[in-house]
Order: sequence, then C-alpha cells, then structure tokens
Amino acid sequence: MFFKKKTTNMEKEIIEQTTIIPYILMKYINPQTGEIKFDLPQNINKIVIVASGSSYHCARFAVDFLEKFSKIETRAIYSSEFLIKNIIPKDENTLYIFITQSGETSDTLKCLERVKAETNLPVLCITNQENSTIWNLSDYKIACYAGKENGIAATKSFTSQMLCLILIALKLIENTQEENVVKQYKDSLFLLPVIIEKAIAKRKEVKKLAQYISRQGSIIITADGISYSLAKEGALKIKETSYKNVSAAILGEFMHGHVAVLNNKSTLIYISVDKISERSINNLNKIKKDYKPTIVILGECNAQLKPDWHIDIDCENEIQKLFANVILLQLIALETALKLKRNVDNPRGLHKVVTENSI
Repeated sequence: MFFKKKTTNMEKEIIEQTTIIPYILMKYINPQTGEIKFDLPQNINKIVIVASGSSYHCARFAVDFLEKFSKIETRAIYSSEFLIKNIIPKDENTLYIFITQSGETSDTLKCLERVKAETNLPVLCITNQENSTIWNLSDYKIACYAGKENGIAATKSFTSQMLCLILIALKLIENTQEENVVKQYKDSLFLLPVIIEKAIAKRKEVKKLAQYISRQGSIIITADGISYSLAKEGALKIKETSYKNVSAAILGEFMHGHVAVLNNKSTLIYISVDKISERSINNLNKIKKDYKPTIVILGECNAQLKPDWHIDIDCENEIQKLFANVILLQLIALETALKLKRNVDNPRGLHKVVTENSI
C-alpha cells in the first residue's frame, strides 16, 4: 500500500503566493485609473523603517528600492537596536514605518511607542493582522493580506510585505515626471504570479541542489546591492528550517577576511538581479581559484563565470527577478530541511510571534 506524502504548511504557503500577490494588487491598485489606493503623509523628506527577523530583511530591501525610486533618504533599523539607541531620528517630515507580520511583535511595538512618546512624527505600519495592537496605534496602515501563516518560516508574509513596500515607493512618485516609470513597473507587477509559477517549476533542479547542500558543513550566501537583503533572508530561512549554520555577506565585504571560512569545504551562493559587475566577477573567479568551493548562482549569470549550479528565471525587470530569487531561496530552504528530515512547520525552540513570553 502506498501512502501519499503529507504536504507541509511551508510548501502550501510558498504555492499560495501565486494567488496572494494578485489579491494585494487588486486591493491597492485602482483598475480604472491605475492609482495606488492608500494614503501617505505629504512632504516626506526621510523614511525610517523598524522591524525584526524576516520583516527587517524586507526593510533592508526597501532602503535600496525606496531610495532608487523616490530619491528619499531611507534607513532600516533592527527593533532591538532601536530600543537601545540614545538618540532616535526626529528630523521634521520623517515617516516611520513599522513592519510586523503579527502586529504584536514585542520589540517592534516598544519602538513604535517610543516614537510616539518622543516625537510628533507620523507612523505607518505594514502588518498581516488588521486590528492588531500595532495597527490600532498607527496613523497610517497597510494590510499585507497574506492570510494566516501556519509555518514558522515567513514565506508568503515576506513577499506580501515586499510588494507593499514596492507600492509605497511607486506611490511616492505618482503624479511626477516619473509617471511613465510608475506605469511600467505597475504593469510588470501583474505578471508576478507567472514569475512565481516559473520559479516553483524549477523545484526538480532545486531538489538536486538541496540534496547537495544538505551534506555541506558551511554555506555562505552572498550578493551585492539590493540582493543583500535576500541573501540575509535566504540564510535565515535555511537556519530556521534546517538548523544549518549559514551566513550572509555582501560579496565585496566578504573578501575582507571573512573569505577565510572557505578554507573549509563550503558552498557559496551568489544572488543577482541584473548584470553582474566586473568587480563581482573578479571576486567570484578569485574565490573559485583560491578556495575551490562549490559555487551556485541564483539569477543572472555571466559568460566569464563558470558556476557549479545556475538557476535562473527569465524576467523583464529587477522587481520580477527579486521575487523569482526569493521563491528559489524559499524552495532551497524547504527542500534542504526535508532532506535532513526536519519538521519545517515547527522548528525546535521557535515561535511564530515573538512576544514578551517567548523571548
């Protein structure tokens, strides 16, 4: 008798992203005018984003994206670090954004309360839980509509938060000279479900890679620019689900001493969203020559590079490529954990919501 293998919550929630993304777009983009349908404060000169865990990686992604498109100075701060700062940003026309999947994350809530106590600045929240504590305390609110996430590892809530932050960036440049750019990127967002499906279709390749990675003692995920936030998220996903010691690094910084870890048998994963710079090509080739690790490239490659593994999805812009690479990283984490027979939905010692009672 054959028994059907049970599908994990993590797998279900990775697949659900194909339906959640278009739902968010339907909620926030007017089908007649194309206008983004949430409010933001006027005359923003600076943005500060505060979050923890996967939500912080979204914040770090948003720094590069917001600054590129809106030209507004943006910074991301870990909630736990924000709480111990002697001085917090209080510049006029600063917008604070707090990101929390549950709306109840203890340290993020305390950060919001501190901003409210010490400044008169507006605060915006991005959360999966309407009517949560952070929702009710915020001046501006954006629901990320991911639905209940049962898996411990953030998957669909992560991409939902990413999409909300992209919409904020595009909202900030609506009705400006960048109107054509906004339309082009908005149109490309509606193709994200197809991109996600294409990434999921790479699962057979991912399984082979995961089988190899599961036997490796050291895994380093590297990137440059906006992809660094994905490297951090990918490392976290593999740690949470497989309990493997995975690190993330900006490739250029990795060359300053950290590269010595490759003296042990290692796998190095490099994430790219567009053309790889000559500097990064040189660094990757030097790594291959000097240390001979297994090299994996997710995303764009280059004829000058000869990776051991290369997985890529055809995309028309960096937004689509970012989402494709996120899904590939989620699948790598899932399949690596399954090869190691881990309980991906209930990793030992982890809680879905980090509250006072769980830290």
